[in-house]
This record gives sequence, structure tokens and C-alpha cells, in this order.
Amino acid sequence: MTDPFATRPSPPAALPREVAEAPAWRIANARAPLCLLRASGVAGDAEGLARVDLVVEDGRITGIGPAGGFRPDGDDLPRLDLAGRILLPRLVDVHTHIDKGHIWPRRPNPDGSFAGALAAVAADREAHWSADDVARRMDFSLRCALAHGTGALRTHIDSSGRQTATSWPVFAEMRETWRGIVALQGVSLFPLDMIHDDPHQFHEIVSTTARYEGVLGAVTFLGAAPDARVDAALDILTRTAAAEGLDLDLHVDESLAPEARTLERIADAAIRNRFPGRILAGHCCALAAMEEGEAARVIDKVAQARIAVVSLPMCNMYLQDRAAGRTPRRRGVAPLHELAAAGVPVMVASDNTRDPFYAYGDLDLIEVFREATRILQLDHSGRDWLRTIAATPADVMGLDGAGRLEAGGPADFVLLRARSLDELLSRPQSDRIVIAAGRPLASGPPDYSELDDLMHR
Repeated sequence: MTDPFATRPSPPAALPREVAEAPAWRIANARAPLCLLRASGVAGDAEGLARVDLVVEDGRITGIGPAGGFRPDGDDLPRLDLAGRILLPRLVDVHTHIDKGHIWPRRPNPDGSFAGALAAVAADREAHWSADDVARRMDFSLRCALAHGTGALRTHIDSSGRQTATSWPVFAEMRETWRGIVALQGVSLFPLDMIHDDPHQFHEIVSTTARYEGVLGAVTFLGAAPDARVDAALDILTRTAAAEGLDLDLHVDESLAPEARTLERIADAAIRNRFPGRILAGHCCALAAMEEGEAARVIDKVAQARIAVVSLPMCNMYLQDRAAGRTPRRRGVAPLHELAAAGVPVMVASDNTRDPFYAYGDLDLIEVFREATRILQLDHSGRDWLRTIAATPADVMGLDGAGRLEAGGPADFVLLRARSLDELLSRPQSDRIVIAAGRPLASGPPDYSELDDLMHR
């Protein structure tokens, strides 16, 4: 047996040649999250990790079972012994903004505030977002995500003014280019007020979203407390999405202001209109700032409306409760423990990367999960939180088999040096090995210098 990490400490790591070049091979003694396995006869340990063997053939998993007790035909296959190290499926990033990613060098946030981010992005979009600019930054972002082990990604796409006609065709071309490598979904992003203020543009966005088989999205808190006008807009939004056969993915209450109370209105609209599709609510920062009884009432309604919630912990920690010269008091993340206890599907995701809404990040879901564990105190809770970056977002995106390990599924893995969750969360796992369709990636993340000409350096 060969240990793939024994002599390869530096990224990108590689599989031994006898494994990498074989049409069929075997992974032995892996520890995989039980919550992400579809296999019989396996059992999890105290951390929810199960010892398994897998057989890979022609880019797919042809067998999976308990380590040492799984003996398929062809047991003389080249063998990769993980010696109890962790094996994950490729991960699923359900909330990103790769159309605006990596513009920080040319358009930083002047003060780290939400208002500063809005103004900076608007100025950069007006000045620079040509089809070529968007395409190059999208491609760069996807190569980062792929190198870190992402197998599926949903991105919001700024959809207002002339940008709709520019960015959606770029996204569609990117989706085809990356088909079979990273599964992509696009979400239109526009202010909810547009439904009343510019109905013609709203219907153009709906038409574009439907034409490109996207998801309909909107920003639902714009600084004022929700009222009858908001309710009417949400009725139009849900009815229009239902008529077009579109799911909804909304930016909700991305604020700690007491006026940010649209999540309950969204649930009411979904129930009132018997919305048949999926609804994903992103951010929901204000829900954590509510009084406990009020929050519990809203969470019950969210569960009744079958709304899923994704928290974006790193971006929200960057923006929320920021004031010059003052240490932030509140974390600005959704109450995932309470939502999960109520049966609401919950996730965490990357959100923005190196743009005015978040100066950092690299579309690395293992980093997101590591930081989410600290920020949201996911440890000591007894829940299968690894689902939040794999199986649950795959379900929300309607991607059958993604984010899981199962016989017949794609041989898409992330091999880690870590042998326990403590080891997984203590280091960046920068020497991970990413396997796509049964083959290791040939390179790591792209170099930032590739974008220097776009940044006017």
C-alpha cells in the first residue's frame, strides 16, 4: 500500500503514478463523514466518521463499503491507503458572487461598511464590467474553487441596467465550458423595489433568468421596515417565479437594524401563494438580533414555508456591526442551531471573495467550514454540520448525488491529511488532494498576477 502524503508535503500533492494512471484503483482505510455516505454496513465513530474502502473505475465509484471487509472483484487493483485520513466528497458552494470577485485591488471598500461596498461595486461595475472583464474574473474564481475541492457552485449575478445583457451570456458560456468539471447555477440579483419602480426591467430580468435556466433572486431589505408595498412585491415575485417554473434565492435582512424584518414576510408570501418551488434565504443576519420569542415564532414560520437558510459567516463578520474606532459586539450570522432544530435546511457558503463586500477569501469551503465552526460554535452540538457544505446545498440546488459518496456516483473527492475533525479544523489543509472524475488535479489555485492587467497594475 502507498501513503499519498508520506513524501509529498507541498501542494499541489499528487497520487502515486501507479494509482493516477490506472483505469481502476482502490482507496483503503479512509475516514468519511457518515452523514455524506450512501453505503450499507458502515458505522460512524464518536465524530461521525466511518472507516471505508472505495473502488474507482472510469471516473466513478463502483463500490463502497466498510474498510477491510469490502472485497469486490479485482482485489488486486492498485491501492491508495489513507491510513485513517479523511475523505470528503467534492463540496457544494451555494452562495457566491463570482461576477464581482477579485476587484478589490482596483476598487477597495473605503471604510469596510455595507454602504461603502455598495458604492464601490456600483462604481466598478459602471467603469469596468465588460464581457471580457467578467469572464476572466469568473474563470479565475472557478479555478480557485476547483483547486480547493468544490464540485458545484451557485453564483448571484448583478442584474440591473445593461449589466443583465452583459453578464448572463458570459455566465452561460462559462457554465458550458465548466460542464462536467464544476456544476454551475446562476441567480439574478436585483433590488426588490424594482418590481414596483421599474416593472418592465423586472420582467426583462425574469425573462433572462428563465432563458438561461437560472434562479430568480432579489435583495429584500433595502433600509426601510417592510410594509404593504413589500408584501405586494413579494406576491408578484413568488407568483411570477411559480408561473415561470423558477426557484427563488433571496438576500434577506443583511443587517442588524431592528427594521430588517422581511424574512417573516417572505414566509408569509410563500404560504399565502402556495409557492411550489424551492426558496433559499441568504444572510438573515437580523434574525439573530431578535428577542428569543420573536425569533422562535419567525423560525417556525420559515420551517412551515419550507424555506432553507444559508449563512455567510466570513462576509457577515466583515461587514456587520462595524463602526470606526469601535470593537464589534455582534457576529451578524443567522441562528443556525435554532433553525436546524426546527427542521430548516441550513448551510454555510463563501459569499464574496476579494471585492468590496469582503476583502478576503478564496472560494475555499474548507476554510468557510473551519471559520463557521468557530464563529457559530458548531462544535459540541451533536449535529452533522459537514452537511452544510455538501449534501444540503446539493439538495437545495437539485443536484442528485452531489456532495455525497455513493456507488454509482462520480469519483469526486477531497483527500485530506487530517485524521479527525480536530485536525481538519486546526490547519488550512493546504496539502489536500482534489480528485475529479477519478483523476487528481494537475495544479493548485491560479496566481493573482494573472489579473494584474485588469487591475491596472
